[in-house]
Amino acid sequence: MTPEGIRSGHDAADAAVSFDPLRPLLTRVAYRMLGSVADAEDVVQDAFIRWLGTDRGAVREPAAFLRRTVTRLCLDQLKSARHQRETYVGPWLPDPLVEEEEEDDVTLPLMLALERLSPLERAAFLLHDVFGVEFDEVARTIDRDPAATRQLAARARTHVREARPRYKLEKEHGLEIANAFFAASRSGDMGALGALLAADVGMWADGGGKRPAAMGPILGQDIVLKLHRSLAVLFGKYGSTLVHTGMINGLPGFVTREADGEFQTTALEIEDGKVTGIYVMRNPDKLRHMH
Repeated sequence: MTPEGIRSGHDAADAAVSFDPLRPLLTRVAYRMLGSVADAEDVVQDAFIRWLGTDRGAVREPAAFLRRTVTRLCLDQLKSARHQRETYVGPWLPDPLVEEEEEDDVTLPLMLALERLSPLERAAFLLHDVFGVEFDEVARTIDRDPAATRQLAARARTHVREARPRYKLEKEHGLEIANAFFAASRSGDMGALGALLAADVGMWADGGGKRPAAMGPILGQDIVLKLHRSLAVLFGKYGSTLVHTGMINGLPGFVTREADGEFQTTALEIEDGKVTGIYVMRNPDKLRHMH
């Protein structure tokens, strides 16, 4: 190896020493901004390359510096991501994360609510309300003054209030309902399934144009049951294997392997013991990280 190569290798190793402990936090910030595991990982790797070229000795707070870098990269990406979502085939759902080590209250319905915010509102809300960053630092990150930043966060808070759970669901109870939902939906026991569903239950399935899925939301208990009655016939013929029951994007749910050999995740929003939302991920591109 040439002397330049040796110096470059040492520099990368030195940069990784300070960067790698922060990588999980930076990835969580990027994922919550973008809703995509692959995009979040790409942004964090881009941040590392920038960190490599930074005069690191002059950076007093690496965590704040890197969080600011990742957030700004995400804001840049959201400009193009919004266009992609406008042309997306069927309902868009964020990539499923199963059994996150770090728990917070950013559940799947809240991530969908964040989609309706402007990128700056999303950044202000996530950094301050979820990650606990002071408004002065958030303002520096998004290049706005603190008063404007507070207004952005307040507007975001108003928009997402309905998506935040009113009551904390005990994890074990939620997983019991998820197991019961799987058993009833796969066996065709519509009586048992109906007993689990709220009258105004909604169902969203993301196939991304890659696998069969409803092109719009399925709303109301009767229509959801009608769909599952048809699906149960297919499950009976071709099979649907339970792989894992656990928390998916903060909601109780399960992972299955379907007849085509692909994974599928089902996450259940539950209020007062009844399923109010069913979120099914079928898009293989968004399930790749689970392999």
